[in-house]
Amino acid sequence: MKKNKQCMNCSSPALKRFIDLGDQPNGNHFPANSEKDRELKFPFAMCVCTDCWQVQLEEFPSMEFMFANHPYITGVNMPVVNHFKAMVERTIFQYGLLANSLVIDIGANDGTLLNIFREEGMRVLGVDPGARTGNLCRANGITVCETFWNTESAAALKILNVKPDLITATAVFYHIPDLHDFIEGLRMVMTEKTVFLAQCVYMKDVLEKYEFDHFYHEHTMMHSVTPLKRAFERHGMRLLNVDYYDVHGGSFVLAVGLENCVHETLPSVAEAIAAEEAFGMNKFNTFERFTKKVEANREDLIALLRDLKMEGKSVYALGAPLKGSTLLNYCGIGPDLVQLATEVNQFKIGKLTPGTHIPIVEESSLVKQPDYYLLLSWNFLEFFRQKYADYLKSGGKFIVPHPEVRVIEN
Repeated sequence: MKKNKQCMNCSSPALKRFIDLGDQPNGNHFPANSEKDRELKFPFAMCVCTDCWQVQLEEFPSMEFMFANHPYITGVNMPVVNHFKAMVERTIFQYGLLANSLVIDIGANDGTLLNIFREEGMRVLGVDPGARTGNLCRANGITVCETFWNTESAAALKILNVKPDLITATAVFYHIPDLHDFIEGLRMVMTEKTVFLAQCVYMKDVLEKYEFDHFYHEHTMMHSVTPLKRAFERHGMRLLNVDYYDVHGGSFVLAVGLENCVHETLPSVAEAIAAEEAFGMNKFNTFERFTKKVEANREDLIALLRDLKMEGKSVYALGAPLKGSTLLNYCGIGPDLVQLATEVNQFKIGKLTPGTHIPIVEESSLVKQPDYYLLLSWNFLEFFRQKYADYLKSGGKFIVPHPEVRVIEN
C-alpha cells in the first residue's frame, strides 16, 4: 500500500480525511468460491486537500495489482456506448477534426471509443495496461500499447514521431498514481493543435447526490475543475472547455491544450469554477455534511433490506459493478440480504461479489424474477427502467440507494 502523505495535486501536507469506508477488497477482483477465503483487503478512506481542494484516496494498492486483469468491458455497457457516440460527434464538431486525424485513447479498454472515431475516418491508437481487454481491442483490428500512460510511454511515442490531434481519457484520469507524471507525458506529445479530453465523474455531483460508491481503490483521485486548472497550469497547459453529461451519475468532459493552443478558452471554464465555489467545494464542512448523509442512507438501506427479509421477499442485485462492491462492503450487505447478483459481463458470471460473496449469475439465466432488485448500477436507472419495463409492470420493484434510499415501482 502507498499512503498519500501529501496532496497529489499541489504537494501540500494539508490533507483531511472526511470518510472512512473500512477495509475493503479490490472491488474489481471477483473471486471464485474456492478463492473467497484468501481475499486481500485494504484500508479505504478518502481525504481532501484544504489548500487546493483536490479529493484523493488516503492509501492505494499498486496499479499493477489493480489493473493487470481488469474485468470491465466497455462494449457490453450500452448507455456508455451511446454516450461515446454523442461525445465523438460533439468533439469532431467542436475541434474541427478531419478524416485521417490521429486519436490516442488512454485506457482504451476493448476499443469501443476508438472504433467510433475510426468509423468517422480517424486513425486510432490505444494505450492500456489490461491484458484481457487488450486482446479484445486487437481482435477488433485496433493497435493497442499494453502499458500505463506516463512520461516513459510518452517518450517512446515521441521517438516514433507520433503527433496526435486528439488524446482521450474516459473514466481513466482518476486512476493514476502520479498526476503530474501523467500530465507531463501529455505535454511531451502534444502540439499547438492537440486537444486532451478527460471525462471524469464530477466530484460536485458526488457531493450533491451522496454518491459515495464512486469511491474505490482504483479512483486514486476524484476531480473537479478548480484543482485541475492549477495542475495543468503547472505544466504550461490551459483549460479550453467544460462539457457536462449525465453518464455515470454526473460527469464532466474537460478539454485541455498547451498554452499556445490554437483553440480558445471558453467561458464554461470560469463558470464551472464559480459554481464549485458557490456550492462550497472549498469548505471542509461541505464534506462533513456529505458523510453524515451517507451514514444515514446506509442505515436506511440496511433497515429496508432487513424488513424485506422479515416479510419473506426476495432481493437480487441488478449488476455487479465496481461501485456496487463499495456499497455492499460499506453497508455489510451479503447473501443473507441479497441472494444473487445478475450480470452480462463474461468475466464476472460464475464468480462472487468481492468481499461480500454474493453469487453472480448470467442475467438471461434467471427462471424467476425477484420481488425486488437492488440497483447497484443506479447510474443507469433510466436504461434499466426501459429494459425491465415488463418486470416493473408485473409488480417488480427497484431499490435505488442515492440520493435517498427509495423504492421505484411501475
